[in-house]
Amino acid sequence: MNIQTTTLLERIGGEAAVHRLVTRFYDLMESEPAVYELFRLHFRGHGMNHTRQEQFNFLTGFFGGRRHYHEKHGHMNLREIHEHVPIREKDAEMWLDLMDRAISDCEMNGPDVEKIRTALRRAALSLVNDVPDWRENSTSA
Repeated sequence: MNIQTTTLLERIGGEAAVHRLVTRFYDLMESEPAVYELFRLHFRGHGMNHTRQEQFNFLTGFFGGRRHYHEKHGHMNLREIHEHVPIREKDAEMWLDLMDRAISDCEMNGPDVEKIRTALRRAALSLVNDVPDWRENSTSA
């Protein structure tokens, strides 16, 4: 009996599929006024080009492929990666909605994609924290 084992990454189309997904996700983030708060959180760090690359690096490993992020940073601890970022439940839900749209736009579907959605939901909601907001003028309404 020869059982061929494939990774989730291979079943969804490999690194090329992750690259398309990340590209679409951040293209949406940069162009949709409704998700400005997400853009603000992502842009504040090292900038969007850096964030795009790190998201690709992380998701490739998260989906069972080469662990580029781990090779570069020595870990893949999402809470540690985001510990300095103020993430509210509405931010996590906005991120999930945008990722869901990117997944749909990339025509990714099927049972493996539903597993991805479930894993991303669990991961995103685990990042909700009470880090103070970064707004320069937090007293304005």
